[in-house]
Amino acid sequence: MRRTLLAIAAFIAINTAAQAAENRCGWIVNPTPGNYWLDDKEGSWTIMTQGSDVEAKGAEKMPDFSAGQFVRTNGYYGYACTCMSVDVDRSEKRITQIFSVKQLTLAKCKGDKSLPKPKVE
Repeated sequence: MRRTLLAIAAFIAINTAAQAAENRCGWIVNPTPGNYWLDDKEGSWTIMTQGSDVEAKGAEKMPDFSAGQFVRTNGYYGYACTCMSVDVDRSEKRITQIFSVKQLTLAKCKGDKSLPKPKVE
C-alpha cells in the first residue's frame, strides 16, 4: 500500500511539473554580456541579468545563438528567433527555468505578426 501511495505521489509530482512548462516563442535578445531576455507576444521576459542573482535554472541549455541565424547589434551580441520550453514567474515577468531551446529562422519571427520588433538596448 505504501509503495502504491509513493508511486501515485511521484506520478502526480512529475505530471504537475510537466504541466507547468510553457512553450514561448519570440526574439531572444542578448545585447551585452550576461543579459538575456525573451520578447514574445505577451511581453518581455527576463532570463538573466548581469551583476545580479537573476538567472533562470537551465540557462546553460541555451545554445550559441550566433552560430545560427543571428542579428549582431553590438559586436558579438544581438538577437535571434527561438522557441523555449520554460517555467515563468508571471508577476515578475521572468523565466525561472529553461527545459529546452530551439533556435528558429529569423523569417519565422519576422513573419509572426503577434511579435513585437526586437528591442535591443
